Amino acid sequence: MAVPIIGVMIPIIFILVTGLVIITLVYFRSREKQMLIEKGLDAASVKEYFESKKDPFVLLKIGIIAVAFGIGLGLGLILEDSTDKGYWIPLFLFVVTGLGFIIANIVAKKLEKNH
Repeated sequence: MAVPIIGVMIPIIFILVTGLVIITLVYFRSREKQMLIEKGLDAASVKEYFESKKDPFVLLKIGIIAVAFGIGLGLGLILEDSTDKGYWIPLFLFVVTGLGFIIANIVAKKLEKNH
C-alpha cells in the first residue's frame, strides 16, 4: 500500500521543488537589480551590467555535460548488465559527468581566449 503513495508523491515533490527554485531565482535577480538601483545606477547601466554577465558558451557547456551524462549512464548500464553488480551506474554517472564539467570548463576558457 505504501508503494503507490510514493509514486504519487514523486511528481508532486518535483513540481514543488522546481517552483521553489524558479521563485528563488526570480526573487534574487530582482533583489540584485534593486540593490544596483539603490547604489545610484540608472536603468541603462543596470541593463548593461546584466548583459555583460551573460555567458555566450552556456549552451555548449550544457551540451558537453549532457553528452557526458549520457555516456556515463550508458557505460554504467552496460557494465551492470555484464557483471550483475549494482554500483556501476552511479560510479560512471558521477565520474563521467564530472569529467564533462571539467572538459566544458576547459573548452569554454579556450573559446573565450580566441573570442
